[in-house]
Amino acid sequence: MALSLSVVLLLGIILIVLIRGKSIKAGPAMVAILFGFFLASTGMAPSINRFLNSLAETINHISF
Repeated sequence: MALSLSVVLLLGIILIVLIRGKSIKAGPAMVAILFGFFLASTGMAPSINRFLNSLAETINHISF
C-alpha cells in the first residue's frame, strides 16, 4: 500500500509539473488520468501491480 501511494503521489507531482511547464495541456492530462483510472478497473490491473512491485524490488536490490 505504501508503494502504490508513493507512486501515485510521484506521478501526480510529475503531472502537475508538466501542466505548469506547458509541456502537456490540461486536456491530454485529463485523458491520461482517466485512462489510468479506467485501466485500474480492468483485468490487467493485477498484472501491472505485480510488474511495478517487481520493478521496485529490483531497484531496491541495486547496490552502489
